[in-house]
Amino acid sequence: MANDASFIAAVRQRNFDGEKAPIKAAQEIWPDQPAKAVQKDMNARWTIKDPKANMRADGSNPVNLAIPTFSYKSDISTDRQNGIICRQIITDADQLDGGCLRERPVQTANTRCRVWADTAYRSDENGAWPTANSMVSEVHRKKPRGRPMSKRMSRTYGRKLVVRSKVEHVFGHQKDRMALVIRAIGLRRAKGVTTMAKMVYKIDRLRWIHS
Repeated sequence: MANDASFIAAVRQRNFDGEKAPIKAAQEIWPDQPAKAVQKDMNARWTIKDPKANMRADGSNPVNLAIPTFSYKSDISTDRQNGIICRQIITDADQLDGGCLRERPVQTANTRCRVWADTAYRSDENGAWPTANSMVSEVHRKKPRGRPMSKRMSRTYGRKLVVRSKVEHVFGHQKDRMALVIRAIGLRRAKGVTTMAKMVYKIDRLRWIHS
């Protein structure tokens, strides 16, 4: 199983100063105006995307961009052989990737399988969880800070990346071909939108496999 997470953009909202604190605390706003309250998304969150820039040609350190985004987070696991989505978890955008792995995006009944994921999923808890469920962890190790990878680590990293990178095709398909944006309000409706997108991707993938 290959695991990864990606942000799915939601419609941005204009919140006043008096509304921001109750929304972050998941408190009810406008209790005397229910028709108005249902138009406010209480689950999507602002977060920062931190894409890593490539090293410059002259060898100097690049400048990474911090991009704010208002979105939900989609955490999926895909089948290694066919690239079909097995399970999917939708959360607000400020949830950590590592915590989602233990919320069962991986089918624990499939024993002796291997679990691929990037360094965001690496922790002591996630390291012991696959072994406790009779699975093998193939989670990436972090590169030594300020030092190049050793040859052994580079070979291992490349071997794992060949498998794990295939999960990126799912997100690319949803964002490019489907132009997936959550225009519904609330986490429950966002799960419905992403579930329909997942079903469409599965049908398209199965059609491609059998063609």
